[in-house]
Amino acid sequence: MRYGIDLGGTKIEIIALGDGGRELLRERVPTPQSAYEDTIRAMRDLVLAADAKLGVKGTLGVGIPGSISTNTGLVKNANSTRLIGHPLDRNLAEATARPVRVANDANCLALSEASDGAAAGFDVVFAVIAGTGVGGGAVVGGRVLNGAHGIAGEWGHNGLPRITPEELAASQRCYCGRENCIESWCSGPSVSRQYAALTGRNVPVHEIVLAARGSDADALTVMEGFYDRFARSIATLVNVLDPDAIVLGGGLSNIDALYDELPPRVEHHAFTTEGRINIVRNKHGDSSGVRGAAWLWREDEAAAQAR
Repeated sequence: MRYGIDLGGTKIEIIALGDGGRELLRERVPTPQSAYEDTIRAMRDLVLAADAKLGVKGTLGVGIPGSISTNTGLVKNANSTRLIGHPLDRNLAEATARPVRVANDANCLALSEASDGAAAGFDVVFAVIAGTGVGGGAVVGGRVLNGAHGIAGEWGHNGLPRITPEELAASQRCYCGRENCIESWCSGPSVSRQYAALTGRNVPVHEIVLAARGSDADALTVMEGFYDRFARSIATLVNVLDPDAIVLGGGLSNIDALYDELPPRVEHHAFTTEGRINIVRNKHGDSSGVRGAAWLWREDEAAAQAR
């Protein structure tokens, strides 16, 4: 039995997976907006209630909007700032009386889709999260690639590749303090800003996409720029990692045109001319994070823990 927890800013969700990834239980509670210790208690209560309901002590993996520092063992880079500076894995392990594995939520998406999702059966998988921000995670041989500093997959804070003079003139400042990060050009809010700069109208991305389908000239211009920048950025992933599959997640993954527009553009910018770049839509949607957290423990490891 494997438990996964998705620790979000507004909700905490737990899932229990049985053999072959079969879902046996799913519960969610609001994320406490008070002290860090209250978040630990809320996760503990979900785990112990699952033990009691299922009659077994499951392994536990947790996806968080940040990562555990390899130097300090403390949470860093979390947009849920109350987590920063705490040894979340150790605290939760003590509270639930079992080992705990923690990974970035983007890595959990990648692991979920590589395990039994859109990229099942592929060896090297990169998952792109594109929505309010731009992030990602990598899985190689069924295991999350964390890296020496726990930031593997954070491609959204690389600079926009092959930046044009026009883009430099319209330089975008990223929340991280740098200019012209991929995230500052390829996130949902950035697409809306580009449309507003062109038209003077503040419009959400889904309306811009619909307008482009209707051949609105301004929307077509903005979306053409987005496809080109997104493809340039993904091409750098192909050149470095050469994944068997790239899985798209996040709100922008719902743009149907991406799956036709991106592959030939990525092939044009990447250092390859051999075969189509495999870019696919995620299978598990909003469930990928919590399922991936459970998959942080392989089935054989879960069986060994149960003995």
